[in-house]
Amino acid sequence: MRQYSADLTPPWKKPKPVPEVPADPGLVVEEPGTGFCGAVIRCEAGTVTLEDRFGKHRVFPLEPRGFLLEGRVVTLVKPVSSPLRPTRTASGSVAVPGARARVARAGRIYVEGRHDAELVERVWGDDLRIEGVVVEYLEGVDDLPAIVAEFAPGPDARLGILVDHLLPGTKEWRIAQSVTSEHALVVGHPYIDIWEAVKPSSVGIAAWPRVPHGQDWKTGVCRALGWPENTGAVWQAILAKVQSYKDLEPELLGRVEELIDFVTDNGEA
Repeated sequence: MRQYSADLTPPWKKPKPVPEVPADPGLVVEEPGTGFCGAVIRCEAGTVTLEDRFGKHRVFPLEPRGFLLEGRVVTLVKPVSSPLRPTRTASGSVAVPGARARVARAGRIYVEGRHDAELVERVWGDDLRIEGVVVEYLEGVDDLPAIVAEFAPGPDARLGILVDHLLPGTKEWRIAQSVTSEHALVVGHPYIDIWEAVKPSSVGIAAWPRVPHGQDWKTGVCRALGWPENTGAVWQAILAKVQSYKDLEPELLGRVEELIDFVTDNGEA
């Protein structure tokens, strides 16, 4: 006798089908068994890795009806062929996939030179576009008082300024003190040049060499390390080694973050 298998479960007791949702990077879901809520950062080998807002990671199996999406039960499935997007910007901030750049604020951040501006853009560019902050460069600080006076910083147009080699008692320090106000903040790092704010290990050297006083610092560095004396080309090679905030010295990181916070603080709590 031929045997037949039959599903004798009454229709009203069968679980209703739920949608299948690709576990695309950045998708925020909740695992109901643990209450863990986070964004997808990885999906492989039948598992999905979530990251919560505190940066904590948890790995869960891709099981049917295993997650909640906006309060609805869903089945996560592995994406077909979409590459994983980074979950962090180069500065370490949480990435916002598809976020549009904000209309530029009236406030600005000024840095001393083009190399400084390029380094800030490389590490903080995504954050600055979301916040609508424009970075411009000064080519030195001698004319800073006139520049600040022309800018006329105020509550809705704050000005942040990053100065190289800002040490107490120096000419740069006195100029910075003269323009600092409630709506204009000048901060600095201890390095002679922005090159020195890149960690030596990231560039592949043991340390940045000491250059005799009176000699052009960049040229002296190139000579001491046996690099070509084309400082523009050398800088581009250094910049290419910078992949994230991890390649920069903490003394620079803190100052740039301080300026971004200052310029974007509109007094709203």
